[in-house]
Amino acid sequence: MNVSLSRNAPRLDHRADRAHQQSSWSSADYAVVGNVLQIVGEELCETLNLYQDARVLDVAVGNGHASLAAARRWCEVTATDFAPDLTHRARERTEALNLGVRFVEADAESLPFADQSFDAVTSTFGAMFSPDQERAASEMIRVCRRGCQVGLANWTPDGFFGQLFAVIGSPRGMAPAAFDWGTEERLRDLFGVYGRIEAVPKRVAFRYRTPMDWVDKFRASYAPVLKTFAKLDVAQQRELRKELLELVARFNRGKDGTMVVDAEYLEVVVVRR
Repeated sequence: MNVSLSRNAPRLDHRADRAHQQSSWSSADYAVVGNVLQIVGEELCETLNLYQDARVLDVAVGNGHASLAAARRWCEVTATDFAPDLTHRARERTEALNLGVRFVEADAESLPFADQSFDAVTSTFGAMFSPDQERAASEMIRVCRRGCQVGLANWTPDGFFGQLFAVIGSPRGMAPAAFDWGTEERLRDLFGVYGRIEAVPKRVAFRYRTPMDWVDKFRASYAPVLKTFAKLDVAQQRELRKELLELVARFNRGKDGTMVVDAEYLEVVVVRR
């Protein structure tokens, strides 16, 4: 089937949103809260059944979970992110583990690679936040070889992270429909014309000493929460803290005052036609 991929499609002007989002994500140390997600990258690479010397592109690399998992499987990995400040932890981890990952500064909506350059394309909780979602989806498909796979991990709207953003709202530059990437309906809209879609709901546990410990760490190190608190006065911050603790209480299975919250996400594989 011939489809129009992103380089031939009209492009909306999201430059202001993208610049604001880049600044926001660079304002916090995502690694502090993101390390728990390593297991997500490992499971995604297992699902993709990556093989030695496969050319893998990791889009919106962040902390490097999928990139490192692919490199451990002896793949040739290229990792991209539009915010270079975000990738320094991934670089450090790569060097510490003596793994070969090539880092390229690039926007998910304008990947600087030729058509069908990669045997697999991954993005864990990254591409879903692109301002121009259709463009990001078509770019990942464009650089993936026919018959190969795009693998994604996307938060679901009804899961813990979807509900977190329902509390704090969508920061400027972040598509309001980002969490629709965690629904099969939206995935069909974005990827259905390009290939077969397989989606499996999964969960990853966030474990903290107490719910308040989680609030403090996310307030300091998770950019969307940090930015939301920064806009509020003292009374409003107190109210937001209360709402966040109520959110944790809805999901918490921890005992003795601890926090153990299972955050639902959708593991997605698109097999390109």
